[in-house]
Amino acid sequence: MLGKTVTTKRERRLGKVEWFDLAVDDAESVKSFYEQVVGWTSSPFDMGGYDDYCLVSKDQSTVAGICHARGPNADLPPQWMLYIYVDRLDESLRLCLELGGQQVGKIRHMNGQGKYCIIRDPAGAVCALFEPVADESV
Repeated sequence: MLGKTVTTKRERRLGKVEWFDLAVDDAESVKSFYEQVVGWTSSPFDMGGYDDYCLVSKDQSTVAGICHARGPNADLPPQWMLYIYVDRLDESLRLCLELGGQQVGKIRHMNGQGKYCIIRDPAGAVCALFEPVADESV
């Protein structure tokens, strides 16, 4: 195996859009809207006192989340937020600011899966940068 490079699951995911979330005041009604309009089903995700929802496509894969705009999602804008995997969140945030972008809010931690932060690019569009935990297997 000389010369063969082994990449980890984490490395293969870096730079990819991994998922979408929508944070709204009434996740129940918006979840129902997408179930009817798009044909998704949903499963509840316990947020400690209330449920957010994982949206599931016909092939049973989770495609997005609908979240109540409270708790860790309290100050997220009501739009589809895409999450992009990055290697080092701090370095990506430094480059974002250096290149004319803005950090929107604080760095947040996600249930032991990693940390993320919302940014605004120089054109004004927002997305989330997500650094997964370092121990993903090959």
